[in-house]
Amino acid sequence: MAEAHQAVAFQFTVTPDGIDLHLSHEALKQVYLSGLRSWKKRIRRYRNGILTGVYPASPSSWLFVVVAVIATMYARVDPSLGMIEKIRDHLPTNGYLSNQSESILSGLLFSTGLWVALVFTMRQTLKLLLSYHGWMFIEHGKPPPSVKIWMLLVKIFSGRKPLTYSFQTSLPRLPVPALKDTMRRYLESVQPLLDGEQFKRMQALARDFELNVGPRLQWYLKLKSWWATNYVSDWWEEYVYLRGRGPIMVNSNYYAMDYLYIIPTWKQAARAGNTIHAMLLYRRKLDREEIRPVYLTGSTVPLCSSQFEWLFNTARIPGLYSDTLQHLKDSKHIAVFHKGRYFKVWLYHSGRLLKPCEIQLQMQNILDDTSLPQPGEEKLAALTAGDRVPWAKARNSFFSQGRNKMSLEIIEKAAFFVTLDDTEQGFRKEDPVVSLDDYAKSLLHGKCYDRWYDKSLSFIVFKNGKIGLNAEHSWADAPIIGHLWESTLATDQFQLGYTEEGNCKGEPNSRIPPPQRLQWDINEPCQEVIMKSLSVAQQLADDVDFHSFPFDNFGKGLIKRCRISPDAFVQMALQLAHYRDKGTFCLTYEASMTRLFREGRTETVRSCSSQATKFVLAMMDPTQMCEQKLKLFKLAAEKHQSLYRHAMTGTGIDRHLFCLYVVSKYLGVESPFLKEVLSEPWKLSTSQTPHQLLELVDLNKFPEYVSSGGGFGPVADDGYGVSYIMVGETLINMHISCKYSSSETDSHRFGKHFQQAMLDILALFNLDKKPGK
Repeated sequence: MAEAHQAVAFQFTVTPDGIDLHLSHEALKQVYLSGLRSWKKRIRRYRNGILTGVYPASPSSWLFVVVAVIATMYARVDPSLGMIEKIRDHLPTNGYLSNQSESILSGLLFSTGLWVALVFTMRQTLKLLLSYHGWMFIEHGKPPPSVKIWMLLVKIFSGRKPLTYSFQTSLPRLPVPALKDTMRRYLESVQPLLDGEQFKRMQALARDFELNVGPRLQWYLKLKSWWATNYVSDWWEEYVYLRGRGPIMVNSNYYAMDYLYIIPTWKQAARAGNTIHAMLLYRRKLDREEIRPVYLTGSTVPLCSSQFEWLFNTARIPGLYSDTLQHLKDSKHIAVFHKGRYFKVWLYHSGRLLKPCEIQLQMQNILDDTSLPQPGEEKLAALTAGDRVPWAKARNSFFSQGRNKMSLEIIEKAAFFVTLDDTEQGFRKEDPVVSLDDYAKSLLHGKCYDRWYDKSLSFIVFKNGKIGLNAEHSWADAPIIGHLWESTLATDQFQLGYTEEGNCKGEPNSRIPPPQRLQWDINEPCQEVIMKSLSVAQQLADDVDFHSFPFDNFGKGLIKRCRISPDAFVQMALQLAHYRDKGTFCLTYEASMTRLFREGRTETVRSCSSQATKFVLAMMDPTQMCEQKLKLFKLAAEKHQSLYRHAMTGTGIDRHLFCLYVVSKYLGVESPFLKEVLSEPWKLSTSQTPHQLLELVDLNKFPEYVSSGGGFGPVADDGYGVSYIMVGETLINMHISCKYSSSETDSHRFGKHFQQAMLDILALFNLDKKPGK
């Protein structure tokens, strides 16, 4: 095989005259370039570690302090108030240095200590400034002078050129809310969902918990918050994700779509070449910490970047009782799946990243390969789609040695996983509804064996050039994927581009080794386990009812004219739609980030508030006046915004209760209150996908390049999963999921109710829907 010859640096032959060496200069060159690249990365990481370690100061500021102190010493001024002299007296020089040298060394040590103290002071000051969140509760656009001064100070102490992780040590820790406040907010959240007797019973359970078991659990939780960086995130990752023993496909993984209307090229290999290269450019920026920290929209407040570390070179490894995350600092290859075969594709040649046209050539080689799958190979990835325990047992037995182990490690240690899908997907004008629904289902679960669901990223390139992404959820939340995805799409179209024939630009190097076919030895017992996992996965996939559609009647531009939060507007429309769909209210989950804090993940916004239910009931009452409905809507939207802000600033309900429950399990303490709270089903689970890189694509100039967003599967068997993204000023893309097996749900029916609810709420404002007016 060609790649095997390239990998050998030298050969030798033993003869009667001795050993005859045959050196391969090309192979030695590749070894040298590879080592050079590795050393460059080590030096860069060391440099970035120093820059991040002293941020918001800089190493050059140390030199400035040293020069300033030494200069004052020569001017016979003592800036240390005698400390330099004391340091000099205690130097263990034993007379080896001159008086002048001792003075300079003492001044240098004092300067360094002063600089370290200044760095610490600046960092603590920035952390103190970022711990203030009162600005979020002030009316938008009308900050008082004190908040303006605070924002100015944040900007000053944030430094000039932060690296990706520069703010990590300056972010505050997530606070543990007061127990009585959480109890009060919880009871307030469930009151509209319970009748009188049920609410009295819940009040009694909450009161008993607050007075008896709760304080003890709270004490342990506060102890953890003082010791751990974040008192929630590690338990959330472990108990919500990694210890789940059911399938992660549909139940946990989520997806991201391509542009809604545009396909830059219809050539599958070319689209793969550009987009894979774009993702690798993003990875290189991330390795160099050149990705600018994400700031809260419309502010100078940075968000935690810790989740970005797991974006590439990461895989979820199955275990009997709990999975683990495997992350490598670097990976020089990707794993590619096509028509039941697995391939390894190297990403570097001659010490450089492959160009898009070279990746296109590699992908085309795979597409042109006519070899058949080996026994058991085609549906192997079904193991990652089914239950976790059979997969863990199979991995420990059938994939623990030999060719299977080597091939599995290639997949798990790849930068990410790529599927060259043999189907065509995407929006079709002649059949918009079915085409988008099929596209969503394909990204969510595919054929149940053509994505590697354990990889942090499974990148899908369809036959017609459409692309998409399936992401494993335990390591990070959707905004991290969204940041990568926005950058990838923009780089693909507006930086790399294509030739008139639809190929990647440039000329490939024909000497690059071709893709390497992975080898397997999958026996019949292993094939039986694969087919059982596939059966479980197919039942789950076949039960998913999905509806994805663009709501283009109006968008956030018109909603802002109503002086209402666009997210609150959509959430109230979802409440109205759900009541019209089922005739009842339900516990509603909206994901809110807590990345204002170090290692923050998410918190729950309980959207079904008392104010929301009053508004919905008013909308269902034909005798209610429009003015009264509008008043109730504004109160409901205002309450929702308050709930959202509380969740973002660390005073939410559900993560606190979740952690109290974990502590109770560790202590062996039974709590009827916590047991009931943690078993309540979320029959309406919602999430907004934010736009984070608005500067990359000007939608006013390129209105057709609108994002489709992404979605996820239903959380409850008889509930809905709803994801939405507000694109530009006039479009909202919706993704609605539920289960066919439930007689209570229908994704298309709910979608119609949502669209009508949006129009009915807008009618309360009596506005012209044209966005330009």
